[in-house]
Amino acid sequence: GMKSMVFLTAKMMQRTALFVTVGGLVTSLITTFLPHWKTMNSDLNEVENWFSGLWHTCLYTEEVGIQCKAYDSIMGLPLDLQISRVLMSVSIGTGASAVLAAFPGLEGVEMCMEPPGVKRRLLIFSGVLSWVSGLTTLAPVSVVAYTTVVDFWDEGFPDVMPRWEYGEAMFSGWFGGLALVIGGTLFFVAVCMGDYDQQTSSVPNSPQVKQKTQHYLKTEVL
Repeated sequence: GMKSMVFLTAKMMQRTALFVTVGGLVTSLITTFLPHWKTMNSDLNEVENWFSGLWHTCLYTEEVGIQCKAYDSIMGLPLDLQISRVLMSVSIGTGASAVLAAFPGLEGVEMCMEPPGVKRRLLIFSGVLSWVSGLTTLAPVSVVAYTTVVDFWDEGFPDVMPRWEYGEAMFSGWFGGLALVIGGTLFFVAVCMGDYDQQTSSVPNSPQVKQKTQHYLKTEVL
C-alpha cells in the first residue's frame, strides 16, 4: 500500500541532494573566476568590450581578441568586488565541505568505524553547509548587481561616459546559489525521510504511524 506511493526513497533523495549541491558548487566556482561580473561597451568605440571580474579586468577587441590583466592591488578593487571575493571564497569552501561530508553520510557508503546516528548528523551538517554556501554566493552576486544598477543610473555621471552593466556571471551566480540552497534543503528532506522510514519499521501499524503518513504526504507535496 503506502510504500508504493512514495516513489522517492531516502537513499535516492540523498543522492539527488548531493547531485544538485555539486552542480551548484561547480557553477559557483566557475562564476568566481569568470571575468563577466560587469561588462562595458563604449558607444564611442564599437569594437571595444570591457569585462570586469573578481580577479582581473579584460578587454576584448576584434583585432587582438581578449586580453586580461590582474588587478594591481586589492586597493584598486571596488569595495563590492572586494567583499565578493571573500564571500565567494567562503562559498566554495563551505560548498566543498558539504560535498565531502555528504559522501560518508550516504546510505550504502560503508565507513570503517561508524557509531549510530553519524550518517544522519553528516547529512544535516551537509545541508547546513550547502545553505551557507548558497547564501554566500547569492549575497555578493546580488550586491554587485545592485551597485552596478545604482551606478548605471547615477545622475552625476556624464552621459557620454560608458557605464558598467552587469554581466553573465550574475546569472550563473544566481543559478549556482539557488542550486546550493535547494541541494541543502533536499539533504534535510532526505534526513526526514530516513527518520520516517526508521519510525515505521520500528512501530508496526500503530495509529500514530497513520497520522505520520498523512502528514508525510502533505510535506511531500510542498
